[in-house]
Amino acid sequence: MTELIESQPGKMFSVRFSNAVASIFSDAKEQKWETVQVNQESELSNPVKYRVLFMDSAQHKYTEIPVSILDLEDLEELHLEKNHIEVIPKEICRFHNIRVLYLNNNKISHICEELGGLKNLQSLDLSSNPLNYDSLDVISKVHQLQELRLYNINLEKLPVQLCKHLHHLQLLGLSNNKLKSLPPEVTNLIHLKEIYLQNNAFKSFPIQICALRSLEVVDLEKNNLTSVPAEIGSLSNLVKLFINFNKLSNIPKTLCECKKLAVFDLSRNRLHKLPRGIGELKELNELGLSNNALTKLPSRICHLHSLGVLYLKNTGLSTLPMAFAKLESLKILDLSQNCFTDLPPQICGLAQLEVLAMDDNLISTVTPEVRSLKKLSYLGITGNRFTVFPEEVLQLESLEKLYVGQDHGVKLSRLPDKIFLLKNLKELYIENNNLEFLPSTLNLLHNLEVLDCHNNNLKKLPDTIGQLHGLQKLLLQNNQLTSLPDNLDMLHKLEILLLDGNPMVDPPVEVCGLGKSAVWEYLKEKRQKHALATKIQALWRGIMVRKGLGPFAYLIQVGKTGKKSKKDKKGKGKSKKGVKGKKK
Repeated sequence: MTELIESQPGKMFSVRFSNAVASIFSDAKEQKWETVQVNQESELSNPVKYRVLFMDSAQHKYTEIPVSILDLEDLEELHLEKNHIEVIPKEICRFHNIRVLYLNNNKISHICEELGGLKNLQSLDLSSNPLNYDSLDVISKVHQLQELRLYNINLEKLPVQLCKHLHHLQLLGLSNNKLKSLPPEVTNLIHLKEIYLQNNAFKSFPIQICALRSLEVVDLEKNNLTSVPAEIGSLSNLVKLFINFNKLSNIPKTLCECKKLAVFDLSRNRLHKLPRGIGELKELNELGLSNNALTKLPSRICHLHSLGVLYLKNTGLSTLPMAFAKLESLKILDLSQNCFTDLPPQICGLAQLEVLAMDDNLISTVTPEVRSLKKLSYLGITGNRFTVFPEEVLQLESLEKLYVGQDHGVKLSRLPDKIFLLKNLKELYIENNNLEFLPSTLNLLHNLEVLDCHNNNLKKLPDTIGQLHGLQKLLLQNNQLTSLPDNLDMLHKLEILLLDGNPMVDPPVEVCGLGKSAVWEYLKEKRQKHALATKIQALWRGIMVRKGLGPFAYLIQVGKTGKKSKKDKKGKGKSKKGVKGKKK
């Protein structure tokens, strides 16, 4: 579940209601100074060479706005969030051109009158400040304001003056407050497109919202709503509706008149059925129904041909409609924590499917038809009833992430040698099983970045594991390992190595406890000592050979065994000659 309240500039959160899979795409905005250099001819008449239009001074531990910033009268965008600023100075009025002002996450309690004189201000964020309620009326004087964010300011009611005078407002952020209702005057905000009321104290859906026909985004997540008014059908421009984490037992059929609805989150409510017209929402792309008691999915949901994301986690499902494969646009499907005893064959007809979560069901086999999922890159089958690794999965050549850990139920005792067939695999999670060994063919998974084997019975790692040159995380805690492969430190990209809970001897437990760097140093020294010993041994053998003593002569010197030396032979010869002479 993404914690962000809204889509911020430069970021798009396409899935914000998933507990299992989050499809989050983000492009961080470049933080730069925009300058306009005056050409040489105008320099003579204008001493200013540069105009600073953008300033990012977030997280600088300022206790006040520096004079050097207040002197930048040409500023159009100023970020001062996450500092320790206590006062907005009167000199703020110098910012005649300011359009964007972020002062959130500071210690501001009072809003000075001069802020109301910022005639060009369009976006203001005062969230997470101990603001005095009486000073909020100053904001109503900023008539050109289009975006106002007042998250987490302990607000119990919305000032009426803001509703009466901010006629250009398009975004109103009031999440994480103590609001129980909205004033009737909120209907004056006729240009409002986005309203965020997440995590407040609403017991009933504020019906005033239904009069704001320009609304595109309504967020009432984490309130105490028990019903949605029929008037919601008048929001003909509604694109995103978040009413998850409430107490809703039904949804009015009029909601299906919101023909532009594309993102609809109903997760964590008390629904037993969906409105009959759900199939008429032809633009619906993302639908969250997790943690409701649906038990059966209506066939009309199969008419949602634009649906790309569907969350049905913990809904009591054991079957899918026969026409489920008609959801031809579906890319992400979460069916975890349900009652499926096998992989529904309808899923195999979803040609565009990229993410499939079937964790914590009752599945013991996988149908061979799973090979038709040519685009599947994520598969979660943890917590099921496989007695052996389902080798049908090895046909999914596009797979990048595979989860087969067993938090409960039957444990796997081995991985197949053919695991290398998953040539695009980047992350493999096989924790909480009874594995004693890993296949030596793991080294053929050239793209592997994460290998999670914690809580198994591993006694030894294959030497080939040192050839996984792209590996970044290796989790081995709580196994039966006593040693590591000598070449493990060849994993140059490895960032995380966890060995806790193993009876390690080589390296010793105390070395392993110091982290990856200490383990690497130990393996390096061990290899150097071995190389030195080998070199000395080879050198000694070479000396013996040069002296004509043979390659094993050093054994003679120590144990007086082996071939006799020339000296011994010569001495024995003299002895024999002497005996013969005596006889003569």
